[in-house]
Parts: sequence; C-alpha cells; structure tokens
Amino acid sequence: MEDILQFVPEYAHAQLEKLLLLSTVEIKITKKRLSKHGDFRKQANGSLLITINQTSNKYRFLITLLHEIAHFEVFKTKPYKVMPHGKEWKIAFKQILLPFLNPQIFPEPLLSLLASHMKNPKASTDRDFKLVMALREYDPSNSKTPVFELEEGQHFELDNGKVFVKSTRRRKRFECKELDSGRIYLFSPNAEVIPV
Repeated sequence: MEDILQFVPEYAHAQLEKLLLLSTVEIKITKKRLSKHGDFRKQANGSLLITINQTSNKYRFLITLLHEIAHFEVFKTKPYKVMPHGKEWKIAFKQILLPFLNPQIFPEPLLSLLASHMKNPKASTDRDFKLVMALREYDPSNSKTPVFELEEGQHFELDNGKVFVKSTRRRKRFECKELDSGRIYLFSPNAEVIPV
C-alpha cells in the first residue's frame, strides 16, 4: 500500500487506506500509456486488476485511482449487466470521490472544477477540457504542447517518432494526418505532442 500512497496527496492517505483495505483488487503502477491513465479488468485467471500510470501529478493519480475503484465496486455487484461508464458507475464514482472533495486534498481551482465534473462524470477526465487544463498545472514541465494550441497545418511528433500534420476540427477532436502513411487520426484537443 505504501507504494500507492506515495503517488497521492498526503492528506488523502488515511481515507484511501480505509478504502483499499476493504478491497480485494490488485493495483499495479505502470509506465505512462498514451491511450489511458488507468484501467480495471478481470484477468484470465479470474483475479481483478487495476493499473494506473505512474505520474508525479498526485491529483491526476488520485482521481484515476478512484475512477478505477468505482469500476471495481460496480463489478462486484453487477459483473456483466452494466455499461462501463453508465449510471451505476457514475453513482459509484460519486460516492467514492465525494469524501475526497476537500480543500486539504485538492487545491483551487481543481476542487471547484472536479466538483462540477462530478455532477455528471465522463468516461475520462480528459473529456473535461477545463479540468484537464487545471490538472496540467501540476504536471512536470516539458517541451510538449496540447494539440489545440497548434496552428492548422503545423507538424508535430509523438514520442514514438511518428510525425503528423494538424488539420480541421471535428466536433471535439482534431483530424491529423500521419505523414508517412497518409492516414487520418483523431486527436483529443489536450493530447500533448512535440511541435516540429
């Protein structure tokens, strides 16, 4: 449990310990994945697993962990009969996160933005633009830029070396063309990329 507590705000330790002691799910910390911050799944051997990306952003880690614990809680009562981010998960997530909505755990404006987000939580906090931008303030500084800040036609690169050109915006995401293959990909506005 100590390895998990080091990634969350100190004032959240006692509440989180109580929550985790009641849990039978295994929690693993993984290297950063581009497609998700964490996940919950039933493994082939029947055991239950939560994985969370390692990050120095204690607030993002805590929100993600509570999000995945909500999946675990829903699975315990209704393992196959609900939508992954349906009303049962939303209720469980609200109940789990509510005790952590505390100014000693989350500073402003994160606290207010998170409280607003929890009125109708989305499948990912990355879909809440204002919350994502506030969380970015607690990420380590780097040379990356969110896609929405790039000019149309500007080239950018991913960590894997693939180069894209930013194109037009579709409802919530940006079309971007990979230069080598010519394929079109959709990027979240807040996806962090390396301008070229």
